[in-house]
Amino acid sequence: MAVPGRGWMLVAGFILSLQGVGAQKVQVDLELEAFPKEHVDLRCQFIDGGGKTKLTQVSWIWEPVDGQRDNIAVFHPVYGQSFPNLSFKDRVIFLNNSLNFPSIRISNLRMSDAGRYTCEYATYPSGNEQGTTTLIMLAEPRNSANALTVQTGTKPVVVAQCEAADGKPAASIKWLASVGGEHSTSTTNGPDGTVTVRSQYRLVPTPSDDGREITCMVEQRTQDRPWVRVLKLSVEYPPSAAIEGFDHNWYVGRSDAALVCLVNANPPPTTITWTSASGPLPDTVVVDGNRLLVRKVDDAVNTTFFCEVKNKHGTDRQQITTFVIEAPEAPSSTGVVVGAIVGSLLALVLVVALVVVLLTQARRQQRRGFPAGGDGNVAGSGGSNGTDYSNKARLLFGSAGSKKNGNGANNNGPMYTYWESSENSGTLTEKGNDFHHHLHHPAPANAHDILLSGEDVERRKFGLDDSMEDEERYDRFGGEAGNAVPSSFHVHRGDEEEMYLDDDMESQRDGSVISRTAIYV
Repeated sequence: MAVPGRGWMLVAGFILSLQGVGAQKVQVDLELEAFPKEHVDLRCQFIDGGGKTKLTQVSWIWEPVDGQRDNIAVFHPVYGQSFPNLSFKDRVIFLNNSLNFPSIRISNLRMSDAGRYTCEYATYPSGNEQGTTTLIMLAEPRNSANALTVQTGTKPVVVAQCEAADGKPAASIKWLASVGGEHSTSTTNGPDGTVTVRSQYRLVPTPSDDGREITCMVEQRTQDRPWVRVLKLSVEYPPSAAIEGFDHNWYVGRSDAALVCLVNANPPPTTITWTSASGPLPDTVVVDGNRLLVRKVDDAVNTTFFCEVKNKHGTDRQQITTFVIEAPEAPSSTGVVVGAIVGSLLALVLVVALVVVLLTQARRQQRRGFPAGGDGNVAGSGGSNGTDYSNKARLLFGSAGSKKNGNGANNNGPMYTYWESSENSGTLTEKGNDFHHHLHHPAPANAHDILLSGEDVERRKFGLDDSMEDEERYDRFGGEAGNAVPSSFHVHRGDEEEMYLDDDMESQRDGSVISRTAIYV
């Protein structure tokens, strides 16, 4: 039995081979597997069921190929052991000095030791009895893989190759790749029965394929697991350049301006050269590799710059035109102070103007309006029982549909006073249009009288007071001094003196007219 150096050995199985006539049998292993530089035990045993067979001699015969038989070991009970084949000299021994158990051991195995081994007995009276064991030599391949450096082109080329050398049995090779391409495989048989397998991966290389990964995987019977190697493709191509760094803000005096020449090339560029369209580079610029540093921007850098890059596969040249602008003016502190003062004055003027407007509007409203609180006793004097009318009264005139002389409102009709009180809310009372009577026959003042004839009421309504001069009153009402009559208040004298409000009237849904200016007393 073979004992591999790595501690394991594949054995097809130990199967008894019974050969001979009748009860005579030769017992051997049908198949064994072994590795080079290790050893293997070839077992053999003669079984005589009746005990009547006489064993004369035993021999081990090696058949490397069909038709070739070489005697490698002989045992005779009288003459002893013999090893006639020089290729097995000092590598073959008998494990037992016995005809019944003539097992042998072959050490320092070689790939060429593979073949059929026959244990053959010379017996009497049945003749020769034999059993054959097939020895299979296994070899773990030497695996390798590498990427080839190629140039960009238009035809498929080999970019990677993978090899499983001197293996037995032959290995299988697979490729795992994200790039487009195809592979081919070839095999070569060695003189000792080993097989070398080679596989090549081909594609049309482009600059984008440079650095991409491709994987070779080798599977073979002697390996516990597949052998895997990851490769990075190497594709060389001429350089391509681009210039960056100009931000369109190169003003006179700027000191942090720079241009950068970005290069894409494999292999890296051997030279990077900066030039300008105006001739030699300006004294204010410094070249630092692929960078063009401007120590101070002036009119000399208002030109076109060129960047030229080279590697062994080609050259590329790019250009950029820079424009120099005037330096921005720095704001002075005096201007800032003046601006702050002017802003403060404008804000102050706006505040004062706002206050004046608010005061003026408040004063006008105070002149035009009535006092917030009237004399409750005045309103109450018109009632018979002193009812509190909450200082409110509203004057209502007759229906707008009534006519006098075919035009205008009928001011001779009844007048109505609308009282709002806590006890008699919403009471509407009729009072005759006796304005003239009241003028000649004064009666105790009541709310109605105050509404119709009170001079103070007129003054309050139209914003007049005693302190106003005659001319001012005239200007205010558009009449002569002393006889001022507001444009919205007309007094007509006829059969009776009557008074009505035209511009101050408001028509109601029921046909009546109500003064827009509610008079509160």
